[in-house]
Amino acid sequence: MSTYYLTTPIYYVTAKPHLGHAYTTIIGDALARWHRLLGDEVHFVTGTDEHGQKVQDYADAAGKSAQEFVDEIAPLYEEAWRRLNISHDDFIRTTEPRHKIGVAELLQRCYDAGDIELDLYKGKYCVACEEYYTDDELDAGDLCRIHKRPVEYYEEENYFFRLSRYQEPLLNWYAAHPGVIVPDFRGNEALGLIRCGLRDFSVSRTSLKWGIPLPWDAKHVAYVWFDALANYITAIGFGSDQPERAAQFETFWPAHHLIGKDIIRHHCVYWPAMLLSAGIEPPRSWAVGGWLLSGGEKMSKTSGNVVNPLDLIDDIGVDGFRYYVLAETTYGQDGDFTYEGLIARYNSDLANNLGNLLSRVATVVDKKCGGIGPAPRTDSPLAIDAESAYTTSAQGWAAVQPNRALDATWQLIRATNAYLEANEPWKTEPGPTVDAVIGDALEALRIIAILASPAVPASSDTIWHRLGLPGEVTDQRLPNAAKWGGYPGGLPVVKADPLFPRR
Repeated sequence: MSTYYLTTPIYYVTAKPHLGHAYTTIIGDALARWHRLLGDEVHFVTGTDEHGQKVQDYADAAGKSAQEFVDEIAPLYEEAWRRLNISHDDFIRTTEPRHKIGVAELLQRCYDAGDIELDLYKGKYCVACEEYYTDDELDAGDLCRIHKRPVEYYEEENYFFRLSRYQEPLLNWYAAHPGVIVPDFRGNEALGLIRCGLRDFSVSRTSLKWGIPLPWDAKHVAYVWFDALANYITAIGFGSDQPERAAQFETFWPAHHLIGKDIIRHHCVYWPAMLLSAGIEPPRSWAVGGWLLSGGEKMSKTSGNVVNPLDLIDDIGVDGFRYYVLAETTYGQDGDFTYEGLIARYNSDLANNLGNLLSRVATVVDKKCGGIGPAPRTDSPLAIDAESAYTTSAQGWAAVQPNRALDATWQLIRATNAYLEANEPWKTEPGPTVDAVIGDALEALRIIAILASPAVPASSDTIWHRLGLPGEVTDQRLPNAAKWGGYPGGLPVVKADPLFPRR
């Protein structure tokens, strides 16, 4: 059995969950579900980033301790993922003891390797980015290009990670591991950052108390990247002296990371360099997504254009929302969310195509087949469409292109609807002709339920059970489950309310 360790970025707790957070998390959930269907041993992790100056500032403004503040916000993410049917195996918080233990171990390893040294830093710093910038990296008026806010001038004693030593090691590692960053143009962007020269970065602060102390100098607390990025290894037991936790790290690392395009530098340059310094294998892959925009801008509390995903599922249902997020945008490119687009895709793809297919098949079975589904033909013309749907879906998920994978599944839905339109079993007298056509459509629906389940898991379960099939969709294993001929016939088919009522 293959292992598949998948992570989302951990989300900063100064803001409640919004559509941008939900976008990456739903992508991750769908990938995890697909790999479970493949029979992989999946470990899917998400979580919250809870240290840093911004958190302390927000807590102070709220009149609370930093711990009280994060203890109120972090559960909002867990609740949002529960309502969005996210199937994560773990939720890591950076204030947990297991995380602090692993961060200390990572820091100590890099320090012992000679790659962390004390220095004095003077420079311009964006609190929102938690990043120092040079003048040529800022807009006029010393504005951060991402947050459009003035940076602040900081001067303090910091420990620095000597990233500048890792230009050649990183280039050599990437040359030996082609294609580990998708899409390719994002990989070229990461390589460009490395080739332009690397600047040492701070790993500690003395002016901040809300964080993890350095193991060799408790006056300093760990700065964001050695704290936040380490979650990917601390979540699976790195640094633990408990045998079962240490074994988990050995089993699952290295990871497949889902990240946003704005954190390429930190995840694809800083992170592998830190791991190489610590003697740890770099990640297995990175899939870099664009931004899900609202009104043409990245969603953020600062911009005031935040969309609450939980408001949307009240309107469109969980699966309707999940499907839109996965099918609408090519992963890696920016997408622009509109409520009108959400409703249009729901009505077109879910109500008119998938929902209508299930309803018309169940209706014909009820009226022409006595409520019992007939078996498919081995030589059905839909068998070729089903084989193509699986092959192209698998290619789409492997490339972290959910929209391609789902389009392949919907091609099978459209082909099956067209097949019914061409044969019109609702106009034909009960008998072998109706049985042949409807048996083929039932088998197509069985395969569709499996292939669509990473995106619309609850709806796929409903289809499965309405077809009278035993067990659960999650029990199926690909590729065998997608082979034509799995619907046995002789099962009761349930005619019920529309799966996706039009909005």
